[in-house]
Amino acid sequence: MPKALDVAYVLYQVPDLDKMESFMTDFGLTRAARTADALYMRGAGPAPFMHGTLRGDTPRFVGGAFRMGSAGDLEALAKTPGASAVEPVDGPGGGQRVRMTMPDGARIDAIFGAEDAPPLAFRSPNPFNAAERKERTNASLRPRREACPVLRLGHFVLRVTDHDASVRWLQERFGLLASDHIADGERGKVVGTFLRCDRGAELVDHHVMLIVESKDPGVHHCSFEVQDIDSIMGAHDYLVDRGYRLDCGVGRHLLGSQIFDYWRDPFGFRVEHYTDGDVVNHEFVPSTFTGTADQTTQWGMNPPREFFD
Repeated sequence: MPKALDVAYVLYQVPDLDKMESFMTDFGLTRAARTADALYMRGAGPAPFMHGTLRGDTPRFVGGAFRMGSAGDLEALAKTPGASAVEPVDGPGGGQRVRMTMPDGARIDAIFGAEDAPPLAFRSPNPFNAAERKERTNASLRPRREACPVLRLGHFVLRVTDHDASVRWLQERFGLLASDHIADGERGKVVGTFLRCDRGAELVDHHVMLIVESKDPGVHHCSFEVQDIDSIMGAHDYLVDRGYRLDCGVGRHLLGSQIFDYWRDPFGFRVEHYTDGDVVNHEFVPSTFTGTADQTTQWGMNPPREFFD
């Protein structure tokens, strides 16, 4: 079975690339490439791009991609039902891909061979003086309210009409493992699964995807990792000052533990800054959460009702 190494990028369609580029720049991404009909944004890490936007009349989520470990993985995936042949990647970094389509229509690419981009400058984590461990001595912090460099794409979340079929589809093609589950409190049926990459003893993010059953399929959000809580808070104030629409934040999740901050881009799509998320390996034991939606936030701003629709 092919196994995904990490999430690679997300892809959207909107009618105005200028608006999307302006927002994503303020959100902390940098233009990697742009044509008349496509915009590619990168972070400070080596990924050649991680947020792509195609020009089109109707705003919509197109899909996402996973980075694979070998050309053989692509050849195996090309033999799965409905998959494309192995073909060139048409974004920055090049490489090859196999294109597949999930049951509800989201496009999922498997990619291999893309060239890394030169990393961009970003600061080290700010040392933190906890009550019993002092990491900063004879020095002060002066964090700014400014756009913070996004380091990498962490995950994206899809609403689907058939949870079990969608999770099975991803596991069969990418070898993803369940980290935690969300169950309907009344029926006990699992309606959400956090999925991570299977890299054995190596530590990986708690999830690269969350699949949630819904009558309204589509993307819920995409999420970008930033350096630390000063990055979260400085960027939060900067985005407020720029007049963008806050969706939910700042707070800390229960499942995955991330400190989060959610915003809406100019086309209504939800995007997240996060830091301090859980990392796990093959020793991690999944749990099943059966509480209320409000209980998924441990502290901070409670999500609006439509956040869970």
